[in-house]
Amino acid sequence: MSERVETVVLDSQGLSAWISQDRGVLAMIRSFHSMAADLVVCANTIVEVMHARVNTPRLNWVLSQVKTEPVTEQAARASAELLRQTGLHGHKYAIDATVAEMALRQPGPVAMLTSDVDDMAKLCGTRIRLISI
Repeated sequence: MSERVETVVLDSQGLSAWISQDRGVLAMIRSFHSMAADLVVCANTIVEVMHARVNTPRLNWVLSQVKTEPVTEQAARASAELLRQTGLHGHKYAIDATVAEMALRQPGPVAMLTSDVDDMAKLCGTRIRLISI
């Protein structure tokens, strides 16, 4: 990561990869940490990554390292508007929209670690640097 990033948003796959200690994601997290970037997750993302086999102590440690943004009524309405503007709808895009909306209001430049570059590109446009994992 040579260019400066102020905020890094992790979607569910980004957060899951950090929890499971994926080497590539750990290297990126170290790089972002060295440039003093803020690491941020949307509260919905915590729900998305939770499953029976998740390492809960590791999840809790990772969450202690990030800022968690709540999904307020205002954020939900803005997310719904984002869906309307992009022509997307339904539960398939609901959480992605809340993550994208939250990312769009973070201090920039903003990068997002995501496995869903196509959908996030539709929701974020060119304002967020999408990093495929």
